[in-house]
Amino acid sequence: MDAATLVWERVVARQPMPTEGVVLATALAALALVMVRASWAWTRHAVTIVHEGAHGFVAMASGRRLAGIRLHSDSSGVTLSKGRPSGPGMIVTTAAGYVGPAVLGLGCAWLLSQRHAVAVLWLMLVALALLLVQIRNFFGFFVVLATGVGLFVVSWRLDVDAQVTAAYVVTWFLLLAAPRPVMELQSSRRHGRGRGSDADQLARLTPLPALVWVGVFLGVTVGALFVGAGLLLV
Repeated sequence: MDAATLVWERVVARQPMPTEGVVLATALAALALVMVRASWAWTRHAVTIVHEGAHGFVAMASGRRLAGIRLHSDSSGVTLSKGRPSGPGMIVTTAAGYVGPAVLGLGCAWLLSQRHAVAVLWLMLVALALLLVQIRNFFGFFVVLATGVGLFVVSWRLDVDAQVTAAYVVTWFLLLAAPRPVMELQSSRRHGRGRGSDADQLARLTPLPALVWVGVFLGVTVGALFVGAGLLLV
């Protein structure tokens, strides 16, 4: 059996559901990664990867041309695309970033509810590989590559139980982490910073003020957390 066939069989296979204790333990582990300041300083980069990747994916899906992505050591990022500076394509591209981690986490939660834990890990790997070719700075390249290597080791070398556990931690992390950057965004705006944020750009592109867009981001991310948690805890 060649490697491609083996990978495909792993991706489409169903894995046993973890016990309730494992599901709760992975949720607590993910919560610690989000809430503990020392760990958040590192794991925040993973959220930025998904945030900028969402900008890039929606930009291409809406007909814009992706010009590159940069990820910075302060956990910020920039996605550049070419096309009309206004209109629906630009609006959905700008709106995609903050909701991206929540939407991805919700999709992963659905896959887990269907017992496709390994598919979650390989979905992440494919997304990272596609993202890697769009990175335009060394730090961003290093972060995406290191994340991909870590996921590959888990997906290829560990046993099924460890893979299932890892998939649950990743999914819980995406769901739990998604609201935090939105709250950080509003905190920055309240202190007079972040006026070039996605919400403020959307305020210039649409009739809605930036605060409404922050509310939309928060509503989507919190809603995805509740729906995703329901899928994972069934």
